[in-house]
Amino acid sequence: MAAETAGAAATGIAGALSRVGAALGRRDFRWWFGSQVLSSSGTMTQGVALSWVVLQTTGNAFWLSIMTVCTWGPTLLLGPWAGSVVDRVDRRLLLIGTQGLLLITGLLLSALSAAGALDLWAILGTSVLAGVVTAADSPARQVYVVDLVGKQALSSAVGLWEVSLNISRVLGPGLGGALLATVGPSACFLVNALSYLPPLYVLWRLVPQDRAHIERSVRGRGAVRSGMAYVWRTPVIRACMPLASAGGMLFTMGIALPVLATRAFHLGGGGYGALMAAFGIGGLPGAVIAAGTTSPTGQRVRTLAACTGGAVVLVAWAPDLFVAFAAMALTGFLSIWFVASANTLVQLRCVPEMRGRVMGLWGMSMTGTVPMTGFLIAAVGQYGGARAGFAMSGFALLAAALLGWRSLSERPEEEQGQEQRNALSTDAHSVKT
Repeated sequence: MAAETAGAAATGIAGALSRVGAALGRRDFRWWFGSQVLSSSGTMTQGVALSWVVLQTTGNAFWLSIMTVCTWGPTLLLGPWAGSVVDRVDRRLLLIGTQGLLLITGLLLSALSAAGALDLWAILGTSVLAGVVTAADSPARQVYVVDLVGKQALSSAVGLWEVSLNISRVLGPGLGGALLATVGPSACFLVNALSYLPPLYVLWRLVPQDRAHIERSVRGRGAVRSGMAYVWRTPVIRACMPLASAGGMLFTMGIALPVLATRAFHLGGGGYGALMAAFGIGGLPGAVIAAGTTSPTGQRVRTLAACTGGAVVLVAWAPDLFVAFAAMALTGFLSIWFVASANTLVQLRCVPEMRGRVMGLWGMSMTGTVPMTGFLIAAVGQYGGARAGFAMSGFALLAAALLGWRSLSERPEEEQGQEQRNALSTDAHSVKT
């Protein structure tokens, strides 16, 4: 404990590096972090193959949007209920179940592809199944990190999670492309299925936490409603939900960026890939900085959101390729820093009894709204131009930052704690009644 306190108090580069490694100092988290890098890379590998197969099967990019709806629609519909489940059950056992089911869907896709029976409806069906499982898996993984590292190292853990995602954005598509060109899509699906074995092994080996030390929520039919009411009555968390939706719009680059690259900058597939790489390269230091932050503030989150929105608009209306690539790297840097900081802020400001439901709503806002915002971005890009379509997420971030500007103003910790206790007390009473 003394070492952690000293690390938190350290300043300068040494202090920042110490805070980055705060979560990695926990053996359980190190194993979990390594397994998640492999699992995320497998997911990206499968994503490349699924998009390719859908395009080859239908010849129509419209079905990619339908597949997106099937994948993320369940999070929009089931997010609050999934979060309620996360609050009530052992997160480790829940993750063993969800990760096992995702492994099975990967094996099913691989078997169907190898047998030549992977048609469009099979893809859409498995996408719905995976989406339903992910609706519970995503908040469970986020809350489980708190179980592993505690609040003191949460910023480090969330930042390192963003590092793992950026690594997977490089490894996964590269491996997926290589496998598609050599042995076909069934190998991509098999790689994704096998990538769930390391997390399952880690979860199996980790010692279960004493259930007495994991606070449980009030049981009752109004649990979901109480979670929504708690978010509404906690201004900082409430302000972060529109920011999450706007951030989700930015991360649907597969819709807006290809159009921007081809129509505005007259680039081919290689140029599109280079723009994506610039975003990923910029995102790595952003994630590291987020991991080195002791605890994010509301002012920082709103400032980063506004700056990210400005960077997106700069990419959209870049006068030349040099500015476009530089602005894309800046967007990656700011957006990853922003998302990691907002995620950490929400979890730190949330009382433990509500954390699963709050993160379920966070996931619903960020990824669950993607089917709707994706169609909006595509429509604006089609009728308003490629630059306007890409800039939509930037304008949304700017608007969300302004909307929550006052709520994200910091207040004394005592007042925040009292506000949360009052909200929880009110919600618990509503559940009982």
